[in-house]
Amino acid sequence: MTRYVLAIDQGTTSTRAIVFDRDASIVAQAQREHRQLLPRAGWVEHDPVEIWAHTRLVVAEAFAQANITRLDVAALGIANQRETTIVWDRRTGEPVHPAIVWQDTRTQPEIDVLADEGGVDRFRHITGLPLATYFSASKLAWILDNVAGARDDAEAGHLAFGTPDTWLAWNLTGGVEGGIHVTDVTNASRTLLMDIQALEWSDEVLEAFRIPRAMLPEIRSSSEVYGVGHTNSLLRDVPLAGILGDQQAAMFGQAAFDPGESKGTYGSGAFLLVNTGDLVIHSDNGLLTTVAYRLGDAPAQYALEGSIAVTGALVQWLRDNLGIIDESGDIETLASSVPDNGGVYIVPAFSGLFAPLWRPDARGTVVGLTQFVTKAHLARAALEATVFQTRDVVAAGEADAGLPLQALNVDGGMAVDNLLMQFMADVLGLDVVRPEVTEATALGAAHAAGLATGYWRDLDELRDHWHEDRRWGPLMPRREAERLYRNWRKAVARSLDWVDEDVDE
Repeated sequence: MTRYVLAIDQGTTSTRAIVFDRDASIVAQAQREHRQLLPRAGWVEHDPVEIWAHTRLVVAEAFAQANITRLDVAALGIANQRETTIVWDRRTGEPVHPAIVWQDTRTQPEIDVLADEGGVDRFRHITGLPLATYFSASKLAWILDNVAGARDDAEAGHLAFGTPDTWLAWNLTGGVEGGIHVTDVTNASRTLLMDIQALEWSDEVLEAFRIPRAMLPEIRSSSEVYGVGHTNSLLRDVPLAGILGDQQAAMFGQAAFDPGESKGTYGSGAFLLVNTGDLVIHSDNGLLTTVAYRLGDAPAQYALEGSIAVTGALVQWLRDNLGIIDESGDIETLASSVPDNGGVYIVPAFSGLFAPLWRPDARGTVVGLTQFVTKAHLARAALEATVFQTRDVVAAGEADAGLPLQALNVDGGMAVDNLLMQFMADVLGLDVVRPEVTEATALGAAHAAGLATGYWRDLDELRDHWHEDRRWGPLMPRREAERLYRNWRKAVARSLDWVDEDVDE
């Protein structure tokens, strides 16, 4: 009997393969970072070929570490960075342009034109989303308009579009030799092209963006057998049986299956989701309506989401661009060497601000600098920026729900930072809870695949996999927490209205 489930977690900065056993414990894992291509200010790209190569490598490395083969694997699940846009030629399997990453803002002029008719909420009643560069639609349209011959090839049916899940699924199942062209409802709901209630591509939105329907993958559920690994593959005949966007995967891994349950994932960005069950709720406070998951033929489950563009990516910036730290993990030690931020606040609006303000005109800002400030204060301010942005989103969620959040379940790479978690509890004024398995994104993909193949029985069995590791309660006096947050709001105000006709992007 096969003993394991494999998850591929294709993220913004790296690709990982994680092997889980029946108790949802990690047996082996491997990870490789890929390059962040930054050809111009506001442009962020990845190499899809590099991502596919790294995917194969990490699977091989995880298998070697666990001393297993494909015969030991019951199913494969994929979690992936959402919105990132890949277009490739079905005939050759080659991308026609580098992947345009979710953080990329090059399409703001096109978004502004579309918003002139009906405003930024022009398609919200269909898609659950505002018009923004964040989503896939404008990125796909940009490729069609700017890559020579792309529109003609797309109209002729030669080009395929997908987010990274679709790219990996197509290659894993054969590529040019019959690879499947699919996505799931969670990823489709992030393209700004799907009717969120019908769970189908919207002709109205496709027409507005001038996108040929023939390019688009088939929309499937989040948990079903889509196909099997190709003959010339380490995963030959292994069922690909789960696909979820990374944040929905983390929600699934946190066992937040019921209405009202929530989670916060902290990686390159941060994403807070609240399950709304089978109800499509449109936010009045800057949150997004998204599909949480769909299991087989069951009704789709929905969520409200607060998306924060830059959290861990700010730590990476301190490491790579400023050289303040050597490794990302050094940030906690450096930040802990000072008792506070020294009056410094960093607003990491590298690509504008996402939820709840949705201000593409904002740019990164550092305020409160004095000669007293050291790199340790900057490190602490970088961590604190994640917490202040979280409070902005939590406040929006509480306003939409009409109820206060009772606790925040956290996961992701930044959740291992104890200083950050304590400050989170202090500023939010509630308990912050970390599970034993912080790799909730990969676990959610594994759960979806395992359910589809009968490796795990039902959602109750998956709930049994969740165990609390540590809990932080508020220690800081509320008056001090409110003072810090009030200063953060002043810093945010100074980051706005930066990009206008006088700024050359």
